[in-house]
Amino acid sequence: MAVRESAEEYLQGYAEILSGVCATGRRLSREELEALRARGERAAEAGLGLRFLVRAHLSAARRIRPADPRDGHERLLAAVEQAVDAFAEGHERAQTLAVRQEEAARREFVDDLLYGRSDLGRLAERAERFGLLLSHAHAVAVAECPRTYADGDPVPRAVESSLLARFGDRRILLATKDGRLVCVAPADEPEVLGHFAEQAYAAADGGMVAVGRPHPGAGGVVHSYEEALNALALAGRMGLEGPVLHASDLLVYPVLTRDRQAMADLVRSVLGPVRQARGGAQPLLDTLTAYFDSGCVTTEAARRLSLSVRAVTYRLDRVHRLTGADPTDPAQRYTLQTAVIGARLLGWPDQEL
Repeated sequence: MAVRESAEEYLQGYAEILSGVCATGRRLSREELEALRARGERAAEAGLGLRFLVRAHLSAARRIRPADPRDGHERLLAAVEQAVDAFAEGHERAQTLAVRQEEAARREFVDDLLYGRSDLGRLAERAERFGLLLSHAHAVAVAECPRTYADGDPVPRAVESSLLARFGDRRILLATKDGRLVCVAPADEPEVLGHFAEQAYAAADGGMVAVGRPHPGAGGVVHSYEEALNALALAGRMGLEGPVLHASDLLVYPVLTRDRQAMADLVRSVLGPVRQARGGAQPLLDTLTAYFDSGCVTTEAARRLSLSVRAVTYRLDRVHRLTGADPTDPAQRYTLQTAVIGARLLGWPDQEL
């Protein structure tokens, strides 16, 4: 009974309009069409489905009995077509506006959440609307793909569909930010971010995903997000291989650069002499990087550099003669390797220290 009454509220005057059209053959006036659009908007705002309302309009039209059966039915069908089209237009217009408002609210929430710009109490209230409980700990994963993405693009939609299909409603937030894909998930469900990383990499056909450490509260989301961004930036500077990086595995690098001036002094004092080498410092730095990354195995370093073992050995000896530090000597290796890592972190020798 309540459903019928809710439909009749938006059908008031509709039968009279149809009867008048059947009797005169006129088309619906501009005022009548605009009134129908307005009713469609109100019905959408009230949460009534368009299919149900169209059925109610058709049912009401069936009760009209044209005085002239020959022309009346044609006139009736034409009037119903006009009326339902106007009503549906208003309903769809309201739905589109509601979707845009929801998208704007979601975007504003994501911005406030990831930048920590809003009052934490208010932010926690808004978070529940989007499925997050900020009183719990969360971790954030960020996917940097070959191209940039916005909400609604095929790749974000595909990743979100995969997450929903596997995990359902588990208080997961997926969004785009600055062209990257961002996933916020409860800290006690690490498999969510693992699946996100796998799907983002596959859907985007490459790229890299960084996962921040879990932290509690709204501020913890910001912290985890920044850790993920820093891991991506670090991967670019250090040439770290992905496709997935965990901030917890990279904690040594922030420690090394915490005292930037001390690290700069180490790089200058230990590696400064290699600038004198023919071809500059970079070839020798690349050789040291490959040598240390390969576990100090000369043959593996040569393979990575596409050089002969003899050429790599010559370069390592050249480093020894210029710096006084022998890369093959375990006692001297640590200082030299730390200086090489510092050079990569600080962008030396391209940037002066």
